[in-house]
Amino acid sequence: MYKSILVPIDLAETDVAKPAIATAATFSQTFGATVRLLNVLPMTPVMLAEYVPADFDSQQQGSSEEALAVVASQCGIDPAKVSHVVRQGGIYHEILEEAAAIKADLIVMTSHRPAMRTYFLGSNAGHVVRYAKCSVLVVRG
Repeated sequence: MYKSILVPIDLAETDVAKPAIATAATFSQTFGATVRLLNVLPMTPVMLAEYVPADFDSQQQGSSEEALAVVASQCGIDPAKVSHVVRQGGIYHEILEEAAAIKADLIVMTSHRPAMRTYFLGSNAGHVVRYAKCSVLVVRG
């Protein structure tokens, strides 16, 4: 049923992502699907650029890739079936771009409980659900 699954992960809150990773692991084992773990780094605001080291973005990229590699190695998914990538930009935009790039048939992600502000502004999960061209499973912890 599923061949390619994308799991966006916030490395600042890896515990929140555990239910989504476990769900993706189950689907991967059941359907033989590949799983791509994704972390999205925000762009460094121009106002802060002069206050951070010149290689700040590459440092962030490197540390995120290392952390994501650890998550991938401990997620319980067959190492031949799991990969990971770090992208930089707007969160929901990069999730949708990565889903298109890998031709994902499913995005499995966690979401915080909705707060009043998300009903007006929209959460990243809400944007992904609305605009994804594939199925999206939002897992609550």
